[in-house]
Amino acid sequence: MNLWIDLANSPQVLFFRPLVAELERRGHTVLLTSRDFAQTVPLANRYGFKHASIGQHGGKAWTRIFQRTLGRANGLAQWARTQLPIDLAISHNSYSHALAAARLRIPFVTLMDYEFQPANHLAFRLAERVIVPECFPDTSLRRFGAAHKTQKYAGIKEQIYLADFSPQSNYFQTLGIDTTRPVVVMRPPGPWAAYHRDFESTLFDEVLEYVSAQNVSVIFSPRVREQGEHARALGKENIWVPPQVLDGPNLLYHADAVISGGGTMNREAGILGTPAYTVFRGKLGAVDEYLIARGRMTQIREQTELPTLVLDKKTPQNVTTDMTLVNEVVSLILDTLPARRNMPMRANSPST
Repeated sequence: MNLWIDLANSPQVLFFRPLVAELERRGHTVLLTSRDFAQTVPLANRYGFKHASIGQHGGKAWTRIFQRTLGRANGLAQWARTQLPIDLAISHNSYSHALAAARLRIPFVTLMDYEFQPANHLAFRLAERVIVPECFPDTSLRRFGAAHKTQKYAGIKEQIYLADFSPQSNYFQTLGIDTTRPVVVMRPPGPWAAYHRDFESTLFDEVLEYVSAQNVSVIFSPRVREQGEHARALGKENIWVPPQVLDGPNLLYHADAVISGGGTMNREAGILGTPAYTVFRGKLGAVDEYLIARGRMTQIREQTELPTLVLDKKTPQNVTTDMTLVNEVVSLILDTLPARRNMPMRANSPST
């Protein structure tokens, strides 16, 4: 089949990397589009993806987001017409992609792992199939109109693309990082996100101030350029803002602690055995609760909890390669078209 995957954000490049490889190994043709946002395009280039970059992020203003989403949907549809026939469109909740696929009547599959994203109403309802981790709440699937067309996979999405991870020895030395003291990776919140805009706070800045006052090396990984400029302006000798995109899995594996305002980086660290702390002030998703319950992540809610941060050198964890989950998810994606021809699709769906 001809399969169209859209990469709308940086983590999606990592997520789809092993899935693209397995889809191609099974003989399918994969067409890729991307969005010029955060590190999406540089990461896609780093992994050797041939992709068409279409559209940009809309920023914070709702009107701007709406306009950019529609504009990108139009751009994606125009591009896709030059690639027809396309048998299936696949993304991790790319809303422009969902709209473009619907416009061209291309069956659409969405994967997602955060139940408090209000735009799930759009992507889930337009999808032929919704694929989520096992901990995704059934109540949310019913609220988004997807209970009858959902398939669940074991574990969480970060385990999919870390399945074949092999750490690079002396990674920090190649970057010139001082490893005689603990290395802490910090990533600020993404306040433009729809699910984050009600939870603006100074907590992350307070955490950064506290951590940088300790005997540690801080690698500050900004989501957008302005955040990196803010960190540099603090003038702290132990805060380093990388001038280029780093190898995320190696960065997190070799770090002694990871502190983030929510998002994928925390969960990656938890899977790789690195102490992970979230300072996200919104509603924690089921995947974060999943890791917290298993001792893989800790939530910092208030400034008074900062002394509980463990900023010591860690003992490196062993990692093993297991592609079982990759194969499971690829099969769920490819089964969409047969399932579409045999609706209603209820096998392995959440109970209603």
